Amino acid sequence: MWMYLGLLAALFLGLHNLCKKHAVQDNEVFPVLLGTISAGFLLILPFYIGSKLYPEQMLKMELYITDIPLKTHGFIIIKSAIMAASWVLAYQALKHLPITIVTPIRSAGPFFTFIGAVTIYQEKPNFWQWIGFFLIIFSVFLYSRIGKKEGIIFKKNKWIFAIIGATFLGASSGLYDKFLIQTLALNPQTLQFWFCFYTILILLIILSITWFPHADKRKAFKWRWTIPMVGVLLQIADYFYFKALQDPEALIMLLSAIKRSQIIIAVVVGGLIFKEQNKRKKLIPLAGIMAGVFLILYT
Repeated sequence: MWMYLGLLAALFLGLHNLCKKHAVQDNEVFPVLLGTISAGFLLILPFYIGSKLYPEQMLKMELYITDIPLKTHGFIIIKSAIMAASWVLAYQALKHLPITIVTPIRSAGPFFTFIGAVTIYQEKPNFWQWIGFFLIIFSVFLYSRIGKKEGIIFKKNKWIFAIIGATFLGASSGLYDKFLIQTLALNPQTLQFWFCFYTILILLIILSITWFPHADKRKAFKWRWTIPMVGVLLQIADYFYFKALQDPEALIMLLSAIKRSQIIIAVVVGGLIFKEQNKRKKLIPLAGIMAGVFLILYT
């Protein structure tokens, strides 16, 4: 069951990435990011209010947000800081790079998660799962060769390093999620609510330094309907992901890989919508990534 929940998370993440590309294109990144997280927070806020006013009904609906100790709040703040840094890097990269380059690089995230799962949680992959992970990494290398034809030199482009950094931080957060969900026994909606709350506070601090004081940047910001949609789709995806992670049999390295099947939507549909170059050539490494995911799931 947890694998199917992972696939649902991948579906909504793919739609989330398409909206995110539209939201940040030729736009101010930081207010877009704040808008998306705020929209996600507003989606979950009724669950928090309902948990205070109608706890029994919310428990029956499995949407009850529990009271947590101060120490647990500290652990969630750490996750918020990690993901805020990851999103700042990822949104900046997505603004300056084609979605058909950014998404496949993000697809290397399961490799970092895989290493962490083996070393930290002692998850034991088989031979073919090892092959699958290295196939994903090799496919990302092929994308770098295609990227050169679009004027994107991976070794010299700072936005490539930004998206690699974002991928590493995102993978670290994925490993941390297993600790929060399984060790601390947080339910998905409780984690999502407080995570959004603390992430908004962090982003407000960043914007107070980098955006609010600058009139030219404020004027450059463009409101788009995809900004709240990014936040809503992300929260739906995270809910399915966290529900999957609640299963004690769920392996974080496999869930991370399943989530990357979102690249089908980003590369195929996104490439058509945003009219990016070399779409056919990108299908070759895309097939390599999907083959790697297949080996992880079915061997």
